[in-house]
Amino acid sequence: MLRRLNLADATFIGLGSMIGAGVFAAFSPAARAAGNGLLIGVVVAAIVAFCNAAASAQLAAQYPTSGGTYVFGRMQLGPWWGFFAGWSFVIGKVASCAAMALTFAAYVAPPGWERPVGILAVILLAAVNYRGVTRTARVTRIIVVAVLVVLAVVVAAGVSSGLPHATGLLGPALVSHGAYGILQSAGLMFFAFAGYARIATMGEEVRDPARTIPRAILLALGITVLLYLVLAVVALGTIGVSGVAGGSTPLAATGGAAGWVWAIPVVRVGAALASLGALLALIAGIGRTTLAMAREGDLPRWFSAIHPRFGTPHRAEVALATVVIILVAFVDLRGTIGFSSFGVLLYYFVANVSAFTQSAPNRRFPRVVQALGALGCLVLAFTLPATAVVVGLVIVIAGGIYRAIRLSAVRRPRAPRRRR
Repeated sequence: MLRRLNLADATFIGLGSMIGAGVFAAFSPAARAAGNGLLIGVVVAAIVAFCNAAASAQLAAQYPTSGGTYVFGRMQLGPWWGFFAGWSFVIGKVASCAAMALTFAAYVAPPGWERPVGILAVILLAAVNYRGVTRTARVTRIIVVAVLVVLAVVVAAGVSSGLPHATGLLGPALVSHGAYGILQSAGLMFFAFAGYARIATMGEEVRDPARTIPRAILLALGITVLLYLVLAVVALGTIGVSGVAGGSTPLAATGGAAGWVWAIPVVRVGAALASLGALLALIAGIGRTTLAMAREGDLPRWFSAIHPRFGTPHRAEVALATVVIILVAFVDLRGTIGFSSFGVLLYYFVANVSAFTQSAPNRRFPRVVQALGALGCLVLAFTLPATAVVVGLVIVIAGGIYRAIRLSAVRRPRAPRRRR
């Protein structure tokens, strides 16, 4: 691959992945879990995300190649660790696709039509990606700029309202839902911070990756954390915790509550644009991770087929689209976000453990950062909604059983043929 992306390109890709994936989706379920403690949840999620970003940056500097923690885990810890990282990434990001489709539908579909519209979005974007048309750095910049303008409108509208609910943001209300609610909120909000992995997997496309990737990850994360805190304060201050937790489009509701009626369709268009952009990028990324795992035999090799005309992993992408459609048809937004966060947190747990084992010449951060990141990933993963945890564990274990059976079949010697 050609190294065409500079620091600005990589940072915008990270911003596009994070902002497009979470800012329009995660606030409502997180507020339902923690109430005003959502503010603490954002901070906790940001701390864990920083630790994970540091681990990803440190690993990417030593292994400037595509594949992310799937490669890092294999190189530092062994094939099984790499498999669990890759498998957790795939299942988590498949759920992210469903969450993005449902978010798009929540902002644009008439009431009662959310699932059909979400399914239609998946079909159309899967067809586009099947033909090899994916988001470019230039398109990502356009989407990020448009979304930032929309979010600026939300902030301005909320501030103009005088933030009537701001007095209840601090004090006992912050911990009214308890530590478990806050941690669950942080786990759900983590969904909105997971996009920086996209930067760490672009080692073969970034100029001077050892220097550019760490800087782009931390820069994109810092901007996103600040933005999310401002938006959380404005939304809670304008429509209150019941308004944020009670609907699926809290940012549009913030603009409407401030009397800026014209801002509601603007926010909806921005949310639709960000969600579709994120969905297209996710489909492409998961398809290629599935391709890499299939080539290694960690997934059925049938998925490693490349389309002779379009050059895409078409079988993997068709299977992906099918699973996403099923999720959109039967799972709600909170469930898909919880399931996505569970898989991605396990993925970063492997990243932190991998970075912890790196030798001194390759270390950029002290080991305590990776230890805190690994612990944080486990705590947040297992305080997510119980359904997400149970289903996630079952699918992770099923993946491990498949790999064990495949390895056993490969190692089993064939019986010699009897001569007649």
